[in-house]
Amino acid sequence: MASASIPYNSSSPLENSSSQNASSESLKMEPLSDVSLLPGEERVIDKDIIYICPFNGALKGKVFITNYRLYFKSDGDHVVVLDVPLGAISRVEKMGGASSRGENSYGLDITCKDMRNLRFALKQEGHSRRDIFEILFRYAFPQSHGLQLFAFLSQEKFDENGWHVYKPMEEFRRQGLPTDKWRISFLNEDYKLCDTYPTILVVPFKATEDDLQKVATFRSRCRIPVLSWIHKENGAVIVRCSQPLVGMSGKRNKDDERYLEMIREANGTTKLTIFDARPNVNAVANKATGGGYEGDDAYQNAELVFLDIHNIHVMRESLKKLKDIVYPNVEEAHWLSSLESTHWLEHIKLVLSGAIQVADKVSSGNSVVVHCSDGWDRTAQLTSLAMLMLDSHYRTLRGFQVLLEKEWISFGHKFASRLGHGDKNHADQDRSPIFLQFIDCVWQMTKQFPTAFEFNERLLMVILDHLFSCRFGTFLFNCESVRDNNHLRLKTVSLWSLVNSDTSSYINPFYTEESSRVLYPVASMRHLELWVTYYIRWNPRIRQQQQSPVEQRYRELLALRDQYLKKLQELQLSDSSPSSAHLSNSSASSAASSTTQHITHLHTPF
Repeated sequence: MASASIPYNSSSPLENSSSQNASSESLKMEPLSDVSLLPGEERVIDKDIIYICPFNGALKGKVFITNYRLYFKSDGDHVVVLDVPLGAISRVEKMGGASSRGENSYGLDITCKDMRNLRFALKQEGHSRRDIFEILFRYAFPQSHGLQLFAFLSQEKFDENGWHVYKPMEEFRRQGLPTDKWRISFLNEDYKLCDTYPTILVVPFKATEDDLQKVATFRSRCRIPVLSWIHKENGAVIVRCSQPLVGMSGKRNKDDERYLEMIREANGTTKLTIFDARPNVNAVANKATGGGYEGDDAYQNAELVFLDIHNIHVMRESLKKLKDIVYPNVEEAHWLSSLESTHWLEHIKLVLSGAIQVADKVSSGNSVVVHCSDGWDRTAQLTSLAMLMLDSHYRTLRGFQVLLEKEWISFGHKFASRLGHGDKNHADQDRSPIFLQFIDCVWQMTKQFPTAFEFNERLLMVILDHLFSCRFGTFLFNCESVRDNNHLRLKTVSLWSLVNSDTSSYINPFYTEESSRVLYPVASMRHLELWVTYYIRWNPRIRQQQQSPVEQRYRELLALRDQYLKKLQELQLSDSSPSSAHLSNSSASSAASSTTQHITHLHTPF
């Protein structure tokens, strides 16, 4: 993808890595000789067009549409390039009509999911936009036209298979499971217990398979309480689920009540804390549709805490307001009041604050249950952020991939519904930026704890770009059962294949491993920032946050250290005569000591 003035793929290893794999036919194809097509990518149409650039005015050039991207390159000396994956397009509309007056009033309006809009103008005579509109509409929304998403057409190859990153049994063993209090259940192996849950679940040791089936009847979408994470030292757990089906009549279910009591007893927690992500009023309103919450009368050994995080519709409207103030123009005069009016950072604050409360309870030895309505949006935000705070493994490059695969993908966050992959219905009320909001929260944590995360901001940006692109299978479909039915892991490539084939691009040079440290970010409006590098990256007038001079110098010193160590090894290898062995060893030892002192000195300030 690209900003309106700088070709994004000109310096991006994300695109460069794939260009190395591009077929020779793609590389030779004219007139796309200046852009490398991905293996499996095919050109569909090209056309002379005018790009109405909000920063540089009307620019004549040529647009190329493939089955993966829209690529525009302007004519003239000052070249402007757009490189937009079709998956990032949410809406395509015709602008003006055959009788429209005014220069450049006839063409196409394109709304994107990545915080930008594009406008193209064409000549009015001869229905000149009909072919490009129909082709763009067809390939941007393949699901609505009986076509496959590009991930199923891609033929990219990488050194590593990213589908092997997450293995549930290995992750549970890393956590120290099973134990005498918790067991592994395969009851959902064929998705008959819950079709939106993974096949392998961790449940209380005392709970029988029959108990699980009875509890499923009283939980929305049959999403029963199951373990997400266990504290190795105090035995406290994070359990996730959906709301109980209490309804207006205040139904009770003895099996569900006894099941939560088993969770409480597993580590002797005095009171089981149930974190309901919703505002109290929303939870009460959900009773009208058969939902609800755990009342004090039924769950006497539990305390219920509402976290006041709003629903998917509120978050969608908040992001729309944010987009309005950051693209195409940023109004400096009323920036702070405009930002406040979007409530975006306020929502970020509430999500972070809720996760902090979850992490704090578990850290102090109390088990918790987390749910919202169906347990696949706000619940995933809270459990994954709390686990990120509690467990340093998830703050490593591979550990973070495991966290996303486990808490978001395997537990059924509805990526297809929330993002609308390949679907023309841009007004679908199921769409919402829940996962984007989570990644924003992670970014806020990396800003507050710059040495605690092995991965850098670039990884977060790449994840969000490919959340929409449909180039990889990682974020496709709503749950594991649908992915299995579509043979996703056999027919598509994982995003982690790309990331783990070039890990150096995503490493934070300031990372310091601390295995037992719990992170408690400050969830205060005074400490939260708008993620400018992501939300305003398309505006060339906003100075992009380049690599800091300190980070750049640090990388240079690390490179210098590696050069000295390499020279030292060469000297040791070249001096092989017996007469000088003692002298060589002595000097090597002295040099190694000197180098070690130098390395220590380099690390001290950081």
